[in-house]
Amino acid sequence: MPDLASPLIAWYRENARDLPWRRDGFGAWGTLVSEFMLQQTPVSRVVPRLEEWLARWPTPADLAAAPPADAVRLWANLGYPRRALWLHRAATQIRDRHDGVVPRDVDALLALTGIGDYTARAVAVFAYGDRHPVVDTNTRRVLARAVDGRSQPGPPAKADLAAMAAILPADDEDAAVVNAAAMELGAIVCTARAPRCEACPLAAVCAWRAAGYPDTGDDRRKQARYEGSDRQVRGAILKALRDAGGHPVPADEVASEWPDAAQRDRAVDSLIADGLVEVTDGALHLPR
Repeated sequence: MPDLASPLIAWYRENARDLPWRRDGFGAWGTLVSEFMLQQTPVSRVVPRLEEWLARWPTPADLAAAPPADAVRLWANLGYPRRALWLHRAATQIRDRHDGVVPRDVDALLALTGIGDYTARAVAVFAYGDRHPVVDTNTRRVLARAVDGRSQPGPPAKADLAAMAAILPADDEDAAVVNAAAMELGAIVCTARAPRCEACPLAAVCAWRAAGYPDTGDDRRKQARYEGSDRQVRGAILKALRDAGGHPVPADEVASEWPDAAQRDRAVDSLIADGLVEVTDGALHLPR
């Protein structure tokens, strides 16, 4: 295994973007909120929403005391709005089980609603400085190319954690930097479609580059088209309810302009099943 840690650390310290969650004193709660928001959502959309959330709910207890509808409303256009409900439930669990303090232990974090392998380890590493492998989509792509010589990573797997652990240095602080650096490199240099290999600190040791950049295929699951999808009509329904300012909206008036009535009704049913929408006397509203 070539030394990937040293060039990653040196590169990151010179090139890392100035992002709120990387600043001193940001705290475990802010880190947790940012990780929820960053799932499948661009940084540029997350930063202003994150600042608004933390100004309104600076602690887990503050969010837990608010109605779930407020969380869904302030989530606005971040997408995948179930994350807002999950974050509200996680905040309630942190208040009730952990005296309002985001836990440090990975297993305790995994027991919270909406938290998986990535988020649990990200909080433990980036908020508390513990030594764990942290793997996201960008990390997986960097490892696939630099270590395995593949153009794209395979589907997510438990083995990804072991692959990342193999390149971490022994020092806890350095290991945290390597975790962050691999994600940053994948986000801004080793990108999926147009990697900037000439600017990569791993160019000299990259197995994919050494092999001549072969196209080894891409067997990752493709995201379904958004335009005209159930996701789009769900978003339209939630926007209508957010814009209603807490007032119930008759079910037949929500997104009534949607061209496929059956699809609209299916979307309403799915939102109710997810707990994002409630029905009272035939009118829809955000969860109370």
